[in-house]
Amino acid sequence: MGLALGELARRARNLATGSLRALLQPMRRQAPSRLIIAPQDLRTTDPTVAGDIYAGYFAFAGRVVQAQGRSPFEAVPPSRAWAEQLYSFGWLRHLRAADSALARANARALVDDFLAGGHDRRGLAAEPTIVARRLIAFLTQSPLLLEGADHAFYRRLMKALGRSVSQLQRALAGGARGEERLMTAVALAYAGLCLDGYARLHRGASRTLAEELSRQILPDGGHISRNPRVLIDLLADLLPLRQTYAARSVEPPAPLLRAIDRMMPMLRLFRHGDGSIALFNGMGGTAPDLIATLLVYDDARAQGMEHAPHSGYERLQAGGTVVIVDTGRPPPAAFSGEAHAGCLSFELTAGISRIVVNCGAPRGTGPVPVATRSTAAHSTATVHDASSCHFAGAGDDLSLGARLGRWIGAPILSGPQDVPVSRRGEDGDVVLVAAHDGYVQRFGIVHERRLRLAAGGEQLAGEDIFILIDPTPGMTDVAVRFHLHPSVRASRLQSGQAVMLLLPDGEAWTFEAEHVPLAIEESVFFAAPDGTRRTEQIVLSLDAADTHAVRWSFQRIGRHNSTGARRSAARPDEEPLPLEGI
Repeated sequence: MGLALGELARRARNLATGSLRALLQPMRRQAPSRLIIAPQDLRTTDPTVAGDIYAGYFAFAGRVVQAQGRSPFEAVPPSRAWAEQLYSFGWLRHLRAADSALARANARALVDDFLAGGHDRRGLAAEPTIVARRLIAFLTQSPLLLEGADHAFYRRLMKALGRSVSQLQRALAGGARGEERLMTAVALAYAGLCLDGYARLHRGASRTLAEELSRQILPDGGHISRNPRVLIDLLADLLPLRQTYAARSVEPPAPLLRAIDRMMPMLRLFRHGDGSIALFNGMGGTAPDLIATLLVYDDARAQGMEHAPHSGYERLQAGGTVVIVDTGRPPPAAFSGEAHAGCLSFELTAGISRIVVNCGAPRGTGPVPVATRSTAAHSTATVHDASSCHFAGAGDDLSLGARLGRWIGAPILSGPQDVPVSRRGEDGDVVLVAAHDGYVQRFGIVHERRLRLAAGGEQLAGEDIFILIDPTPGMTDVAVRFHLHPSVRASRLQSGQAVMLLLPDGEAWTFEAEHVPLAIEESVFFAAPDGTRRTEQIVLSLDAADTHAVRWSFQRIGRHNSTGARRSAARPDEEPLPLEGI
């Protein structure tokens, strides 16, 4: 309650301060006279989207609106995420990829419609992060908008760019902070370099950008939010910005160069063998083309980091097998709006086949549902069906949490604070030991996880240990979960304590656990390219008051035949279960 009221009060105070400063400044900034340079856009394009937009279909964040000849900006948004993407205008890149006079004319008509209706001055479209995204989109896609345009449209676009700059300056003056402040600084740095007569803006924006990058990019290259998606989005903006500095023969801020150099190895830490990014703390589906494009700009072609103590991640790798582990505390509250309660969760990949995953974040942007951020949505242990972190609005005043979430998402109020981590090599194996105290205050239990990846990558052995400090009677039940990727087919073996896992590339693995009940249950995977899919999870159930530790292992056993069975080796008592998307 106190955090929520404090945040709302801060917002109101900053809004008043920003309005006062705006009044003390000239009422109207002179619109830029011309555009000097158009930055590059590294994000993936799909020219077929141009045809859909021309036909009136606007598909964003997993939802589709048929405009039916009306303005999409007058339609009732099906979700906040859909509206954010519409107002950000990132979809202009698809029209540019179509490279046709029709696409260019359609793009100009839609931009004109948006500006003529004054949509950029009110509501969601006027929020700083959306304004910043739209400003960058208009700059990067200016060749699309201006080729064949008349002078009147050119002036309208220049005025809109100048207005966006003023909106973002007021946001900074009003106390924008966190990711919003960094995004605002990036957009203003672009504007200062690309628009004529904005040299003073460029100098101020560069200073703010340098300050925020120094504050938000950790020494190991991770973002302070611990969200891999933020890292990807930042690199997609910062790499072209670095090129724009060079094209204008302007020295970029040193923190910009250092941040990029640190972020690249961190991005490789999160990358699985199939090119996808590990699903931690707000990360959803991966755009493989974008990741590959970003890594082309890695001047050092560095190996991925294996130990990221500031960001709280570990990577174990051997013989084509990759294990990525979350070993971090929750980020600061202001950056925790999408953070997950996944401490000690891991993902496992063999070659290009993902085996163990976390459920991931749903498609689109905007506040992430707390259920997808819970500990149960991760491949780790839960105590008494509770999360290791406490989210604002979860079990408290839900209406207040929802209102606060509109501004910053549902922040994490408390979670693991003591997370000791150690790793070592032992006879060629990689051994990782970590623990967290996220369940101590409520249940009196410390969770410790030990992982050993064999030198050849053929086995991952694990042990989950539950240290009782002052256990709460009747609340020591534990579930250890291993969420499986939808492409993995799982079937229980006759022993009852093992599961056959058939991978899409033909490999077969087994999962075994000692002396605890084992079940295969339904799960949900949010990060599939085609949206949410049904999948399965292996669940080990125990009472920590009686069973203080459980050992388990994933073991490669070879390749299965064309029917997907390997009965001679594993003798499953039922056929593998086919998995279909929902």
